[in-house]
Amino acid sequence: MSNRQEQPLLNDWFEKHGITEVECLVSDLTGILKGKIMPAGKYLKGGRPRLPDSIFIQTVTGGYPDDEDIRFWNPAERDMELVPDPSAIYPVPWAEDPTVQIIHDCFYLTGEPVELAPRYVLKRVLDLYAARGWRPVVAPEVEFYLVKTNTDSDYPLEPPVGRSGRQESSRQSFSIDAVNEFDPLFEEMYDYCDAMNLDLDTLIHEEGAGQMEVNFQHGDPLALADQVVMFKRTLRETALRHGMYATFMAKPMAGEPGSSMHIHQSLLDSKEGHNVFADEDGQPSRLFHAFIGGQQRYLPSVMPLLAPNVNSYRRLMRTETSGSAPINVEWGMDNRTVGLRVPVSTPEATRVENRLAGADANPYLVMAASLACGYLGMLGRLEPRPPMVGSAWSGGNKLPDDIGPALDMLHDCQPLADILGERFVNSYLAVKRAEHRAYFQVISSWEREHLLLRV
Repeated sequence: MSNRQEQPLLNDWFEKHGITEVECLVSDLTGILKGKIMPAGKYLKGGRPRLPDSIFIQTVTGGYPDDEDIRFWNPAERDMELVPDPSAIYPVPWAEDPTVQIIHDCFYLTGEPVELAPRYVLKRVLDLYAARGWRPVVAPEVEFYLVKTNTDSDYPLEPPVGRSGRQESSRQSFSIDAVNEFDPLFEEMYDYCDAMNLDLDTLIHEEGAGQMEVNFQHGDPLALADQVVMFKRTLRETALRHGMYATFMAKPMAGEPGSSMHIHQSLLDSKEGHNVFADEDGQPSRLFHAFIGGQQRYLPSVMPLLAPNVNSYRRLMRTETSGSAPINVEWGMDNRTVGLRVPVSTPEATRVENRLAGADANPYLVMAASLACGYLGMLGRLEPRPPMVGSAWSGGNKLPDDIGPALDMLHDCQPLADILGERFVNSYLAVKRAEHRAYFQVISSWEREHLLLRV
């Protein structure tokens, strides 16, 4: 959208809501929101804000990859112009003064898009679908934990204290009473989300102590990725206001299940609007099977985008406390032991649930990666393996078991680099390898406990 088109929309929106301050937001590779805060008048009259493109090679610890790892990247740190998306404007309901938060796209001053921006990577994949006359539809499910505040990183996390004055001490899957323990927090969370027009559907208690799940209504992948990013920020803020933390770590507590970000995926014909995953007889179509075939072939190579941190792979280990986290890319009908579940549905709602991603992943990159794998499958007319009947866990772990091997698999998969962008993939690999090296410089409490006086 050009500046001429977007400016009247912003002027009208700001005037209608009495906006005095603007938070200009951009998601980095990790999903952390970066940007600038500006007075509303200056934002509207002073031109577009700028940021250096180096925010997209910054690690989760705030560092940068070594020079030899980013030799393909322009070290000049070029300026990016932040262009607001009028469809991604959200009030800040907890702010004292009328404040708006706007998600922006990033462009160099020459007008070319910044290939490293996660939002652009998703747009790039969606454009490939659009060129084929396809429109993906997704519905995210995001799990998280509420935990007691904890300022000591060496001290294990604990469930928070609810209205009863007690902590959860056992698993209470789907318990309404366990959710009601935190009613004041969730009532405020829903009020905030309503004010921001976030399309939340259901809230349930998951398997872990203090673990919940929020489901979103199905819709456009870009809009839903925006909403997940905003939801994470909103929930963290709400939890702090109620004296606790909300965490989206994939595996925050030993002995408790991990937290996932399941993505339900279907595909519509752009012109006629019908679900192309079902044929005229209402049965799964060839495109449906090819989509699954592509996910089976390529999802193992794209795991660094679905499981981006060292901690992510603790969730994907098969243990007595791992819950229903998948360890494979098998598929099956209404089967929660597989990585690719096909829920029972009407033909119009035929879809594939990708259960691999962790809640810690960047939603733009999760959706881009998963849809890229399905796209490659449909282009190559790949046939999936037969659907799994019964438990898939007996087949063992068929996914990379650590971030190191996962990064090697992504590096070696040229088809994914072609879809997601070579410069993006190289930058992502450099950032994640730098994080991996930083992790190995930390000596853990486990090592001190078991090795200090025994080896």
